[in-house]
Amino acid sequence: MCSEFFPNPESRIPNPNPQSPIPNPESRIPNPHSPLHYNARTPATRPAMNYVANAGQILINFAFGALIALVVLRILLQLVRANFYNPVCQFLYRVTNPVLMPLRRIIPGWRKLDVAAHLIAWLLTALKLGFLVALAGQSPGVAGLAVMALADLADFVLMLYLGLILVSVLLSFISVERSNPIVPLVHQLVEPVLQPIRRRLPSFGGLDFSPLVAWLAVLLVRALLVAPLMDAGLRLAGLA
Repeated sequence: MCSEFFPNPESRIPNPNPQSPIPNPESRIPNPHSPLHYNARTPATRPAMNYVANAGQILINFAFGALIALVVLRILLQLVRANFYNPVCQFLYRVTNPVLMPLRRIIPGWRKLDVAAHLIAWLLTALKLGFLVALAGQSPGVAGLAVMALADLADFVLMLYLGLILVSVLLSFISVERSNPIVPLVHQLVEPVLQPIRRRLPSFGGLDFSPLVAWLAVLLVRALLVAPLMDAGLRLAGLA
């Protein structure tokens, strides 16, 4: 009588295979001595691998960014004809000459452009991107990597000028000794960009809006030229 009112709960579960009994729910508990038990825990190691990869990206960006900055600053200071005897210029020449001088014997300059320095900056950028992509477990195409390096180098120069413009604005509000070797170099690098904008802007009662216009122009160039070029490089490299 009791079985009629209180049937076995397992009898309500439909069994797709009548010949095999309903599995014991305890069988779902992983066996700690089974190899599958350890495989089930392997995804826990993925966050640790992600942390290592992130740390590697930081180190690669920092190391190659410092090298690229040295070469790019030397190129820009040569273009604006900065004072050769400035301590900052002396430092840049002393650091980059061991690589640039032998390469100049093979690749001569063209007019005012230091072709060897441009090539080194581009190669360093390509190496940086290659290491970053390899760290992500991918292998880009050579043509795509070359285009990506060109876009990334252009973006680096634009971001550098954003920082230089900001520094020049801050220097105009802060009293800094003119004997500081960095002050004249910042003005020499920024004035060729700000001066044409300043001549075309109307007078605003002594306020100089040329840095703001230059910032806007740099951001537009990054969005309209550099970003499409980087996307094209990603497609050529097979990464998009």
